[in-house]
Order: sequence, then C-alpha cells, then structure tokens
Amino acid sequence: MTRIVIIGGGPGGYEAALVAAQLGAEVTVVDRDGLGGASVLTDCVPSKTLIATAEVMTSFDSSHDELGILLPGGEGPALAVDLGKVNRRVKRLALAQSQDITASVTRTGVTVLPGRGRLAPQQAPDGSRRVSVTHPDGSEVELVADAVLIATGGHPREIPDARPDGERILNWTQVYDLAELPEELIVVGSGVTGAEFAGAYQALGSRVTLVSSRDRVLPGEDPDAAAVLEDVFRRRGMNVMARSRAAAAKRVGDRVEVTLADGRVISGTHCLMAVGAIPNTAGMGLEEAGVRLKESGHIWTDRVSRTSAPGVYAAGDVTGVLALASVAAMQGRIAMYHFLGDAVAPLNLKTVSANIFTDPEIATVGYTQADVDEGRIDARVVKLPLLRNARAKMQGVRDGFVKLFCRPGTGIVVGGVVVSPRASELIHPISIAVDNSLTVEQIAKAFTVYPSLSGSLAETARQLQTSKVAEEQ
Repeated sequence: MTRIVIIGGGPGGYEAALVAAQLGAEVTVVDRDGLGGASVLTDCVPSKTLIATAEVMTSFDSSHDELGILLPGGEGPALAVDLGKVNRRVKRLALAQSQDITASVTRTGVTVLPGRGRLAPQQAPDGSRRVSVTHPDGSEVELVADAVLIATGGHPREIPDARPDGERILNWTQVYDLAELPEELIVVGSGVTGAEFAGAYQALGSRVTLVSSRDRVLPGEDPDAAAVLEDVFRRRGMNVMARSRAAAAKRVGDRVEVTLADGRVISGTHCLMAVGAIPNTAGMGLEEAGVRLKESGHIWTDRVSRTSAPGVYAAGDVTGVLALASVAAMQGRIAMYHFLGDAVAPLNLKTVSANIFTDPEIATVGYTQADVDEGRIDARVVKLPLLRNARAKMQGVRDGFVKLFCRPGTGIVVGGVVVSPRASELIHPISIAVDNSLTVEQIAKAFTVYPSLSGSLAETARQLQTSKVAEEQ
C-alpha cells in the first residue's frame, strides 16, 4: 500500500488526505493546531463569521430609511453589537467546523497525529522519505512515506517595532479574544485582510482609521472595484490614510500610538496589524532535504504541486501561489492525483475565482483589468453599474458594478469582476463561462430571473455582444 504523510491539516492538507484515502493510500496527517488549519480556526471561517454580523448591521443602517423602516426614538445608536457574544459565536463555529473536518477525514481511514513534522535530509534507496514527528508532550515518532505533502500554511508578519501584545496591539488571529468593541481602531495594512477587518469593525460601530502605504486600498485588485470600496469607506466615515507607511506602534496607557514613516503619530484605543503573512517553512529541514525555497521563504512548486525534492509535494499558503483556501485544496488534490497516478489537470490560475468580503463584496475570476491594460491579453471590456439594475434599486443598493472581459472576434469570456452584495454568489456563472470557454452570446441568451442582480450579468454580456457586432460591421 502506498504510504502518504501530510504535514499540515489546513485545506491543502485535509483535502489531499481525503483524495489519497479514496484512491487507496495509507494516509497520515501530522497537524499541530487542529484540522482545518488557520483557514478554519483563525482566518477564513472566523473572519467571515464576524463579517456576517457586520453585514447585517451595514445593510440595515444603509437602507432602512429609504425602505421605510422606522426606528424607535431615544438616545444612542439605533443598533449596537455585543462583541463578546459575537466572538464566542465565532470561536464556537470555528471549532465545530474543525471537528466536522476531523470526523470526515478519520471516517475515510486517515490517521491524524498531533505534533510538528520535520523532513529527514536523505531520500532512502527505495525512494521513500522519513518524517520525524514531535508530539505536544515532547515524544517523537518516525514515519516512512512514499510521498510527503507539505501544507503548513503561514503566520502573521510582524513589524519589529509594532509587536502584537494580544490586548491593544493585535494581529488577525487575536481579535477574537476581544470582549468589547474597540472604540477607535487603527488598521495597518490595506490589502484584503486589512480592508475586510476595517470595513467590518466600522460596521460594528468602531471609529476606524485605515493606514495604507499605497495610493489606494486593495492595491492588487481591480482599480475600479477598489475605487468603489474606498469611496464607500470614506462616505461611511472611515479615515483612510493613503501613502502612509506605519513604522512603529506602542502602548501608551490604555491607548495605542502608531508612528508613521514620515513622523506623524496617530492614536487609537486598539491597533490591528494586517501587513501580510510569513510561510511556515522554518525548522522543518526542507532545504536540507533538497526542497527549494524562494527568497520569501515560500516553497517553489510546479503546476502539479511537485517541489524540487523527489517525492515531496507542497500545497497552500506555504507555496505563495494564491492565498486562497480553494487554491490550497486544489493544489493538495492535484498532488495526490499526480503521485497516485490518477488523471490530473495542472493548476490553472486563470480559472480561479476569489472574493473579498467587504461591503460591497468584490469577486473576480480570470484575466484582469491590469492584464488588458498591460497588453498581456487582447480583450474587450464592458462595465455596467448596478444603479441601472431594478432589483438593486428595490433593495437600496447604489454601489457596485459588473465588468466582463471577452476576446475580440470569438467573444469568449476570459474574466470578470462583480462588485455588489453577495458578489461571491454572483461570480459563479462567470467562473463557469471562463472555465468552459463560453461566449458572451451564450451568456446573453441564457434566461435570468427578473428582477435580479444576476440580470446585470446577462445585460453586460449583451452589451459586449452588441459592441462585437458593431466592431465586425
């Protein structure tokens, strides 16, 4: 029987374990924190659970007056949140999800070992690899594997002069220990994590200052989408500080002072550091075993998840490919399909859909505006504001749009952006189109419900279809 050892129980690890077990392998998962990894225990599941509460608050606050909903009189805010109760729910749901994953994995016959794994430096003459496992009590055991998958994820990056203390200066794994809502929250970092938390805490009632070292929030995302979100943030009262790099953060009594690189100092009751992640590759014997690391510490892999060391694969955030649970899971499954001889399609990042859980949400798939602007692909683009959508008007939705990219001539859909409530649900039809090389004509001719936000997908496709006909004439 083929022996598989997986180090790390996040989406890349546990999804790989399920596939390998289903294909008849003997599988052992070495995990130190609990199956589901950071994605389930400290990142995706907890943050989106917190955001679910924020979403209700924002939706009501932004539309109740227009929709004719009256609020009882009295002083103070119309709505308030019990953050302690919210965070207890967050932790409860995260733990329950981890337990569900563990039950699913063990039902397939996978062995789960708590502890840290380290790869032996040499490959045995028969091609096998050895993994040393250090249990939480300090005891050790050695495993022999025909293939090893590294799926150890990452941890929050820290600024040397802004170390989190878990009370006032926090990273994104520590915010769920807060019992009371921060009165004034400084969020350092305007990438996906920073933007999501800034928007969520603003909706929950905190006064938020977002410190961005770049010209705008979400510098790596669609510029039109980022502009909409930044406008929404500012309109709702957030202090967005562009081109402002944080150099240090320190406690001053019951407050936090953040010093910027230009010498300015801003003050708040709490500070959330969201300045990226570091891959968990140190102390695992990877380079000694022949695993090539990038300068960033991430593991180099090819499109079927192989590393530079024979018999060693890698998946998830530790590879630095795309920090998405769906990508990690796909990398892990591809690794097992490849090693165990099943049919496998190499990873294709141009079919990956992603979502940013702000309000409005931002969902993307395929080629981007930057790809078009920088000449990496020749494509026609149409953007349709949601203001023209009947359902959006009924629901009081003013912000957002649908943008589609298609190839000239053929009309094949190669990408899309949706900025709207529940964009994570609306992106799926575009994902199907990109994955299956559907044309704008096919999207335009498919029935949509009236009225619905999805009607804007078909309308955007019809506009691309019309521009294609005009171009041909």
